[in-house]
Amino acid sequence: MPDNAIDALPPAIADELRAAAAAAGIQEDDDLVLRILATGIGLGMDEPGRLDLKIVSASLEEMRAAFRLFAPYVDVPKVTIFGSARTRQQDALYRQTTEVASALAERGWMAVTGAGPGIMQAAVEGAGPGRSIGVSIRLPFEEHPDEAVQDEPNVVTMKYFFTRKLMLVKESRGFICLPGGFGTLDEMFELLTLQQTGKAEPVPIVLLDAPGGTFWAALKRFVDEQLIPTGVISPDDFDRVLVTDSVDAAVAEITGFWRNYDSLRWVGRRLVLRLKKEPTEAEVASLNERFGDLAPDGGIARTAPLRAERADADRLDLPRLVLRLDQRRVGDLFRLIRAVNTLH
Repeated sequence: MPDNAIDALPPAIADELRAAAAAAGIQEDDDLVLRILATGIGLGMDEPGRLDLKIVSASLEEMRAAFRLFAPYVDVPKVTIFGSARTRQQDALYRQTTEVASALAERGWMAVTGAGPGIMQAAVEGAGPGRSIGVSIRLPFEEHPDEAVQDEPNVVTMKYFFTRKLMLVKESRGFICLPGGFGTLDEMFELLTLQQTGKAEPVPIVLLDAPGGTFWAALKRFVDEQLIPTGVISPDDFDRVLVTDSVDAAVAEITGFWRNYDSLRWVGRRLVLRLKKEPTEAEVASLNERFGDLAPDGGIARTAPLRAERADADRLDLPRLVLRLDQRRVGDLFRLIRAVNTLH
């Protein structure tokens, strides 16, 4: 079985693709570009239906457009704000969204939205000019946002929900969900699924309601009364979520998650946590007392950059903690990160 799509092609075709990539001046990550080209040729050789080809081609075109839109802001922290397109401007939820987006923008964050009306429009208004990125979806029946949102330069339009959802979560370092319908709940549950399964790196998730609202409190009650007792989720799966009706608490949750924690990387079975501040020996000992059960093989220890990190020049200036995390306990990683953020 070939290791790479290009190796599965006839040699003459593979050579032509390599020559085409070279002629286009592609040098960095050319192996991945060749895989994309070879997969496209291979797909055509499979003789799929036209609809299948339209799905693939449109998806690639949409992702390319979205990647180019996000590229200038790669170093800017982003928060994705989900909520109903049907929320009206006079609604308390609209005001909550405007206030939380504004407060985060003042702290240097950009808002990522679905570029629609309602909560999405409120987030754009709160973030202010040039502080939002929109990933819209073509729908036949939803009303459009007003001209202030439509005229925003940082908007890309998608045909498919799955490409849109990818871009709404791919680069964000925090998520705020306001009450909404099927679409909002779908987005929120996908976030929780990605976190629960370890398919996405830990990030803060806030379920923000209007002052005195009960929408998310009712969900929390359903989780406690139905999902946990029946064993379909673990008792602590919902602990990573903050349910609140306070803008200040929401902002503190999003920004506080990154107070000392910077990033993580798996190197084989070892998990490396990169931090902003070097922990003391006493602090590491305290972490082991509280979280040693997460890493029964060797505990938690300070470390220099590992060989794989040095080879990639990956965040070499940051202090590190290393542990052999039981991957079935990935949900508990949130507790450890929160504890790391209380150091110093």
